[in-house]
Amino acid sequence: MNAWLVLAIAGVCEVVWALGLKYSDGFTRLWPTVATVIGAIISFVLLAQAMKTLPVGTAYAVWTGIGALGTAIAAVYLFAEPVNAARVAGIALIVVGIITLKQA
Repeated sequence: MNAWLVLAIAGVCEVVWALGLKYSDGFTRLWPTVATVIGAIISFVLLAQAMKTLPVGTAYAVWTGIGALGTAIAAVYLFAEPVNAARVAGIALIVVGIITLKQA
């Protein structure tokens, strides 16, 4: 499988475990905790696979960027977090950074 696709899936799994942390309520709720742990394991395994062929700095930065971007967007919808110019600009910068690293 293409390393970039594996990395993208790893980033999506990072969003899953990041959101799972919120739903787990400090690891006091069983099923959200289980989903968080499984999401984290899958995310790390896929990141490691992608790093077999991608540069470590690029892969890690894209992985965290996808996670941060996805989590920030999901939090607006799931937790009614505010949307303001600074947040939108920050998200836009993450997207530009991911695209730039992919092209580098």
